[in-house]
Amino acid sequence: MAILRTNDKQVEVGDNSSIIDAAKELDVPFGCHSGLCGTCRIEVLEGMENLSEKTPEENDLGCEGKERQACQCQIKNGIVTIQC
Repeated sequence: MAILRTNDKQVEVGDNSSIIDAAKELDVPFGCHSGLCGTCRIEVLEGMENLSEKTPEENDLGCEGKERQACQCQIKNGIVTIQC
């Protein structure tokens, strides 16, 4: 099991699975769920190496550095700390 967390809360996530449901539990706002609107942009504070590679949709939306779209991420394993 992997863990997605903020400074206040954490949610267990299955290895190699989408973080959408866990991110919702952590109060990340969502719009389209398709990587088109940019609503679910998060900042990865720790554990970027535990996430899947950035998708073309994230690159199209201009996600740079520690920015990711929660609807596009899969957590491989380990712990990922985000800020929304």
